[in-house]
Amino acid sequence: MKRAMLIGFSTLVLCLVLTIASPFLLIQFGSPGLAMASRALLHAVAGYSDAPTNNGATGLKAAPGYRVDVYASGLGNVRFLAMTAQGHLFASRPRQGEVLLLEADRNGDGLPDAQKVALDGLNRPHGLALHDQWLYVAESDAIGRVEIDQSGNLLGDYQRLVTGLADHGNHWTKTIGFGPDGWLYLTSGSSCNVCEESNPQRASMMRMRADGSEFGIYARGLRNSVGFDWAPWDQRLYATDNGRDLLGDNYPPCELNHIVAGGFYGWPYFNAGDPDPDFGSRAPQGLPENRPPVHNFPAHNAPLGIRFLKHQDVEYQQSALVALHGSWNRSEPDGYKVVSLHWNAGGEIVQRDFLDGFLQPDQLLGRPVDIAESATGEIFISDDYSGRIYRVHRGVASPHTITELAPASSSPLFNGYSDTRRKQLVQKGQNLYSEFACGQCHEAQGMRPLTRLPARYDVASLKTFFLSPTPPMPRFPLDEADREALAVYLLSEK
Repeated sequence: MKRAMLIGFSTLVLCLVLTIASPFLLIQFGSPGLAMASRALLHAVAGYSDAPTNNGATGLKAAPGYRVDVYASGLGNVRFLAMTAQGHLFASRPRQGEVLLLEADRNGDGLPDAQKVALDGLNRPHGLALHDQWLYVAESDAIGRVEIDQSGNLLGDYQRLVTGLADHGNHWTKTIGFGPDGWLYLTSGSSCNVCEESNPQRASMMRMRADGSEFGIYARGLRNSVGFDWAPWDQRLYATDNGRDLLGDNYPPCELNHIVAGGFYGWPYFNAGDPDPDFGSRAPQGLPENRPPVHNFPAHNAPLGIRFLKHQDVEYQQSALVALHGSWNRSEPDGYKVVSLHWNAGGEIVQRDFLDGFLQPDQLLGRPVDIAESATGEIFISDDYSGRIYRVHRGVASPHTITELAPASSSPLFNGYSDTRRKQLVQKGQNLYSEFACGQCHEAQGMRPLTRLPARYDVASLKTFFLSPTPPMPRFPLDEADREALAVYLLSEK
């Protein structure tokens, strides 16, 4: 029954996507652009992913001097991140209505020590911010907060400070961040591809006090500024912005804007510095002067999260990382990487690739979303296509590529387990597999078979996956011992 419902929903979404997008796609795209763009468009609407999930085998290339590893996987639609001073990582999952807590890696195995749902029952939570022992959450229609301790545990009830934010139409996500001035800033994208908004909160940046008071508009004309951050050397505020669609492969550019109080950034009347072909002649009298971007990204690259780096070597002292989510509407897909922006002595911005390889010649591996940096210099990158969080850190290149996986028979999956202990765990895991009727879905009803698990997981990462499995798999009431037994059984038998 669950399988039938899932197939029906997926088919409905696919039909809707193709009905809406087919005329444009057929005109714009040829093979392989059509296939790749269709997958990205379907993902944008339904959160679908066909990306490989081989644990430890990223297929990605980091900048010289860095290596990339999978920090967490099986997270589904994971979006924005917030890092505590102690190294604990919060991550939002809008479609699940949840905020996850990934506890800092204290045992040195390269994985979170634990993973759990910190908040649930929220309305499409997206942006996250930390301030004075409070975790702030931007839901699609509200801003709320909850007090936390140094371990990331909640100390009280979640409370909404601001409600009634508009979230209809396109670009419903909200992003938040605290500025050096102690104010909480908030962005809300446009409700459409291009139109004149009736609600002044749309396509804008707003701000408020930490308690939600003194709420007001800070800047306008920002079509979809999903990411923003402050440069640590001069406290200037910069925001990414996604350009409009349906004007061809290479126009208009996506933008990086320097945001100032009262600034106007063009949308819908200007694209960068040019009048829009549809709305340029409709700009009202008395409109503030359009502020052009300080840096252009290629059209349809979809820049999302931006993070100024504070704990790297001198090469990255005046730099920021930007996640390019990637195009769904170009004949040749583009973006799908993390770039570094470097401010030189003259104030010019130079762009370089920092983490690349999400877009392979024959497949799409991921779509980066947001970036967080720990006090020790580790960089964490979320990917809502593969459902992963990557850890990028100083070191030699990752030892595995997508085509160089160690065979399961030679993998030291069970180091530290005696034969007797492993047999006990296998028996217990088999009982759990039967008790929760896992085979009804994974075997009888044709769900993804539990094969080649040793190529994608080890015991620790599979235990973590059970804490927050990818839908439609439910989260079963398993304690740590149960999760270990089930992981050992599946890795032994499958």
